[in-house]
Amino acid sequence: MRIVFMGSAELACPCLDVVLGQPGHVVAGVVSQPARPCGRSLKPTPCPAHAHALEKGLPVLTPDRINTPDMIEALRAYHPDLIVVVAYGQILKPTILDLPPLGCVNVHASLLPKYRGAAPIQWAIANGEIKTGVTTMYMSPGMDEGDIIDQSEVDIFPGETAGLLHQRLSQAGAILLASTVERICAGTVRRRAQNPAEATYAVKLKKRDGRLEWRLPATVLCCRIRGFNPWPGCYMELGGDQPLKIKVLSAQVEAAPEGAVQVPGTLLSTKGEGPLIQAGEQAVRLLEVQPEGKRPMSGAAWARGYPLKAGCVLS
Repeated sequence: MRIVFMGSAELACPCLDVVLGQPGHVVAGVVSQPARPCGRSLKPTPCPAHAHALEKGLPVLTPDRINTPDMIEALRAYHPDLIVVVAYGQILKPTILDLPPLGCVNVHASLLPKYRGAAPIQWAIANGEIKTGVTTMYMSPGMDEGDIIDQSEVDIFPGETAGLLHQRLSQAGAILLASTVERICAGTVRRRAQNPAEATYAVKLKKRDGRLEWRLPATVLCCRIRGFNPWPGCYMELGGDQPLKIKVLSAQVEAAPEGAVQVPGTLLSTKGEGPLIQAGEQAVRLLEVQPEGKRPMSGAAWARGYPLKAGCVLS
């Protein structure tokens, strides 16, 4: 079977390896996102799946837009029986979806129809879920609306960040994809439609989504700190005209001091494992932070080195 693989993010790399390792299948080509400026030098850098494909000696196309006539012809020239899509980053129109005889299959990092969209891993943690998983499905023109082929459930561990969960889901997705491709090849696939009434959405995250809103309950804030780590990262700001940005890497929920009713964002204490800050409900203990331009450090170390005073209100 001839397969065209489309992927960009790190999640796609184990899936590409699985397809390459299956006997009887040929990866005719890989499609990925163009190189983007990265780091302080802003040097154009291939995305993870692009770089991985090059290491494997595979031909790679990196179009700015996938649905142009030229790209459709380039894909047609590969004569794919199947297109596999994993964390690619562009929406495929029907002209491409209808191109391979065996269809287009996607690996999505949630238990569809929950968490359709661009950031399912981050929002699953941010919303306090204790389980998630991976889904293989036939692609359709709607966003993650296609028929489900198979699913694998994965526990979300206490304290787990999106970065750590991403690694585990990438392996679970690769295992599920291997089974799915073999069943497609054998003609034994069963498909079932999604129930749109059960659908939820994981909207694409922006940097400003990481700003900590102290009016929210402490449980919500701590889930967001885990779910938005490593990107976009949760942060607060200290100071006036030129505020200092402080990333919050790890935190825990604690009870606020008894009898004290404080404005959300009030610094309750600088003692212990790290600063204790009033939230909309309960309080948040900052266990690990990263001041702008510095390395990560414990909340306690930061409190000792920065002139913080109990009673001040953080933004």
